[in-house]
Amino acid sequence: MDLRDLKTFLHLAESRHFGRSARAMHVSPSTLSRQIQRLEDDLGHPLFLRDNRTVTLTEAGEQLRQFAQHTLLQYQQMRHTIGQEGPSLTGELHLFCSVTAAYSHLPPILDRFRAEHPNVEIKLTTGDAADAVQKVDSGEADLAIAGKPETLPPGVAFSILDNLSVALIAPALACPVRTQVNRPDPDWAKVPFILPDQGPVRRRIELWFRRQKISNPFIYATVAGHEAMVSMVALGCGVALIPEIVLENSPEPVRNRVQVLERNDENTPFELGVCVQKKRLNEPLVNAFWKIVRAEKTEEGK
Repeated sequence: MDLRDLKTFLHLAESRHFGRSARAMHVSPSTLSRQIQRLEDDLGHPLFLRDNRTVTLTEAGEQLRQFAQHTLLQYQQMRHTIGQEGPSLTGELHLFCSVTAAYSHLPPILDRFRAEHPNVEIKLTTGDAADAVQKVDSGEADLAIAGKPETLPPGVAFSILDNLSVALIAPALACPVRTQVNRPDPDWAKVPFILPDQGPVRRRIELWFRRQKISNPFIYATVAGHEAMVSMVALGCGVALIPEIVLENSPEPVRNRVQVLERNDENTPFELGVCVQKKRLNEPLVNAFWKIVRAEKTEEGK
């Protein structure tokens, strides 16, 4: 039984989505299907029940899932034990974060991790910060930098990196939106807003609407990714609430086309941190990265 097939099967058993697992494991859907078929042929039993909408494990699939988890963990621990006389751990670590976090918070963590474990290969995927927790929960990423949601999935651990302020931004160039917001008493119900389609910042702007007593806001667009929201504001499309660090890390030509209307730290700060599946904290590579994250935060607090 091939360890690569076991690893692919385990991801599919967690994600229950062939397309998602194929992308995460960097194989084509047909290759993924062949790997699963090979395992089913070896065991003589189907591992999944699938239709156009759902993928579920059979009883044999559940037994193999438990076997795969134990086997892959034992294999990683064995490699770690054998390699203890060498310079560091080896293997691949899959990380996910937004483009902004890749500039603002990931570099010092990676610098320290690579100094201690130079033989570990880092696979970094960037995307919408609002997807980060789901990427970890589904197994598509080993760890991710994420804004802390109101409710974490029960199997996910979160270690805070920073408390971020949020800012309401508007176009700085001459346009109808700028005229609207620069009035002494703007009619916010008529101002076009650009919203994230999900995530903690979406919750923040909904609370802001409530405080302003706006029951039917003018939503110009919902967008995946805070960086895209800044660009749309810079183009004069509307206003947006974003983590201020996103604006700080935007290209200068974009920053120069945006004005900050108000900053809002609130009583409940926007928490940015690293998340991981709790059950994976015993894996040597994951645990090593997690320790670096916790040590980085401890030293900042001194």
